Amino acid sequence: MERFVQTNVLSKVVRRNDHVWVSGLTANDKTGDVGAQTSDILQQFDEYLAIAGTDRNRLIRVNVWLADIRDFPAMNAAWEAWVPKDNLPARATVEAKLGGQNSLVEMMAEAFV
Repeated sequence: MERFVQTNVLSKVVRRNDHVWVSGLTANDKTGDVGAQTSDILQQFDEYLAIAGTDRNRLIRVNVWLADIRDFPAMNAAWEAWVPKDNLPARATVEAKLGGQNSLVEMMAEAFV
């Protein structure tokens, strides 16, 4: 098993054989609206998936947590602009109280290599 981009409490990316997990991510820039924060997270997905030797075309599942479910359309618009239409992963979206101050969305992903 390989662990990448470790903090004091977690690994942002874990790879075992051909399976990759990307930890729950929030936007680096929390000043934007939910669409901007979602785009920020999706850019991070691209970076972290590349570190593990894969990309968005190999996603198998994404979980999304929104601070306010009414932001679903804006989050989904950013998602639709990013996700490959011919390789859609499974996805779930729920409303939740998020831990980070000013975080409007958090996302976690799984992929194959």
